[in-house]
Amino acid sequence: MNVIIYGAAGDIGTAVAEEFARRGATVHLTGRTAATLEALAARIREQGGKAEAAVVDAYDEAAVEEHAESVGRIDVSLNLVPRGDVQGIPLIDMSVAELSRAVTNGITTNFITARAAAQRMVTQGEGVILALDSGSAHGSPMMGSTGPADAAIDTLVRNLAMEIGPRGVRVMGIWVAGILETLTLPKLQAVNAAIDEGTLAGIHAGLDAARMLRRSPSLAEIAETIAFLASPAARGITGTWFNVTGMFTS
Repeated sequence: MNVIIYGAAGDIGTAVAEEFARRGATVHLTGRTAATLEALAARIREQGGKAEAAVVDAYDEAAVEEHAESVGRIDVSLNLVPRGDVQGIPLIDMSVAELSRAVTNGITTNFITARAAAQRMVTQGEGVILALDSGSAHGSPMMGSTGPADAAIDTLVRNLAMEIGPRGVRVMGIWVAGILETLTLPKLQAVNAAIDEGTLAGIHAGLDAARMLRRSPSLAEIAETIAFLASPAARGITGTWFNVTGMFTS
């Protein structure tokens, strides 16, 4: 099984790539930085998995098409490419550029990668296309451009699923938000130097408390869910989104 992950070197991409590799898939890792992609591929190979790394700009139609051709058969395509979201600003205080960037970027890269996979999968008569966002389209104040961007991708997934489902291809999305393992002190201090260990602990505790499960899903749990959705065990599922946030209560 060939799995392409766009934006593979981030925290989620790494966890998903390792999970697919453990299940016997060949993972094709793409992104813009060769060093991080090659390091991840090397680690997967050391663990007995199969991985290939390639620098691919997922906003570039020609680059995505060229890479897809080099892979050959595509069984799973997953887009995890950053969109440049702006959050924490009231909508009435945002500029047009701040609002539109994530919407335009998100729908552009997801369309380019999904189309490349879909055109090949309909010929095969099977395949799985996956997208990921935060689920903020359903009402999340102070999330800025994230809600509109999520809404665009949500709609793309549902409509594409309806069009190519009769040809054997499944299209789904996963909602994730506030993954504690990605909210580390160095990352948060990069955007707010005032954050310290105590503040970080408070952020983590607050995220846990805000969920129905009173705990935050782990990267491993998210990766396992994505791998399940791409597996034959989920072959009756398409055209929908899966809430893997632990369900925020407010």
